[in-house]
Amino acid sequence: MKELVEVIAKALVDRPEEVRVTEEEREDAIVLKLSVAEADMGRVIGKGGKIAKSIRAVLRAASARRSKHILLDID
Repeated sequence: MKELVEVIAKALVDRPEEVRVTEEEREDAIVLKLSVAEADMGRVIGKGGKIAKSIRAVLRAASARRSKHILLDID
């Protein structure tokens, strides 16, 4: 899942070299933390959060067979 978020984010931003995704496993969920350059933050979140919601929907679909939820935190 980490790689999936990284590929999507790099396709959206102007500075793909600054995209970082870290994974933190919790008891009930996996938390993916996405960090991008400050100038690219709007591109990843989108107007009204539409792009962030879309990325989360893709993660939800990709993780449907897993027993843990996958959460996306954008920094």
